[in-house]
Amino acid sequence: MQAHTRRDLPGILFVWTDVDPAHEQDFNQWYDREHVQERVALPGFVSGVRYRSEHGPRRYLGLYRTTSLDAFKTPAYFQAFRHQTPWSVANLARMHNPMRRVCTISAETGAGRGAWLAVLRLGNRQQAHQLDALSTTLGKRLLEVDGVLSSRLLTPDQELSSPLPAESTEGRLLDPLFLIDASSQQAAEAAAEAAARAFTLQPADMAILRFSWQLLEQDLLEQAA
Repeated sequence: MQAHTRRDLPGILFVWTDVDPAHEQDFNQWYDREHVQERVALPGFVSGVRYRSEHGPRRYLGLYRTTSLDAFKTPAYFQAFRHQTPWSVANLARMHNPMRRVCTISAETGAGRGAWLAVLRLGNRQQAHQLDALSTTLGKRLLEVDGVLSSRLLTPDQELSSPLPAESTEGRLLDPLFLIDASSQQAAEAAAEAAARAFTLQPADMAILRFSWQLLEQDLLEQAA
């Protein structure tokens, strides 16, 4: 039996950014009316979700789940990534302090997306197999917190996590991320604090975000039918 590798795991495109306030309305219209649908329509993409930070280093987060990392290697993805629409080019240039990562998803516990999301940057503290084990154990324990729905570990792929045009490459750290979905802000914060203790993180390594909206591949299929 052939052994599975990280590239067999589900993938996710993680884009976290601020935006020039003078262009914030157009930025959100671009995401909501063009960009999310454009990405979710690509082969291998399953969903696109947007969040706004309640507190954290950047305001807007976009998460695009894929069947595997192979979704980021298709001709259709290369075409979309290398030949952005004029609206995309304009708004990519308006991003401030962006953070783009293409990651594998592992150590998933629970199920469902919540109204609130905790994001923890883990730094380079442990080896991948150690993080998987710790994240799985921690995720199961966090499910005992009222309102916690699920958790997952994101591990950036060095080759595929190329920076956005406005992203600084100086000291750029492709560290793992731990995400917790919860049904309330209180649950997200309590779970984030418990996870931070388990991973020995500082408050600056944590962020709490509110769900904005989601588009599923199935939504596009039903729309086209």
